[in-house]
Amino acid sequence: MSDHTTTEEQIHTPEELAAAARAQPTEGSPGAYRDRTRDVFVVERPWGRFEQFATNETVTVKTVTIDPGQRLSLQHHAARNEMWQVLDHPVDVTLGDRTWSAQPGELVWVPVGTLHRMGNSGDQPARVLELAFGDFDEADITRVEDDYRRD
Repeated sequence: MSDHTTTEEQIHTPEELAAAARAQPTEGSPGAYRDRTRDVFVVERPWGRFEQFATNETVTVKTVTIDPGQRLSLQHHAARNEMWQVLDHPVDVTLGDRTWSAQPGELVWVPVGTLHRMGNSGDQPARVLELAFGDFDEADITRVEDDYRRD
C-alpha cells in the first residue's frame, strides 16, 4: 500500500475550484519537485465526484498497458517527474530500493532521477494512468535493466 493520500477537499463553487488550482505549484516554482500525489483533490458534485491531478501545467498524460508476465525497463529520467495512478489491476512497482504491489486507485510519485519500474505478475493486462511533469521526451529514458535488450 502506498504512503500517499489524496486530499479530500469539499469544493462546490467555480471560485473554490479556481483557488485550489492556483494553489498548485508549476514546474518552475520552488515546490515543483515535491510529491504531487498530495496535490490531487476531489470535487464533489450532485452527480458524483471527480479527481483533479494537474491544472494549467506542462504535463504529458498517457495510459500504460502492461501485459501479463511483462515489465518495463528499470529506468530513470533526468528531466521529468511522474505520477502514476493504477487503474484496474495490481501493478508491481519498483521505486528506488522499494518494491510492492500497487493496487487499483493507488497513486505513486516518481521524482526526477529516481530508479523505477512497472510490471505485471497478474493474469490480465493492467493499466496505469501516467502524468509526466516537465518537458516530455522519450530520449530522457536511461535504462539500467531491460528484458528486451534495448539501450
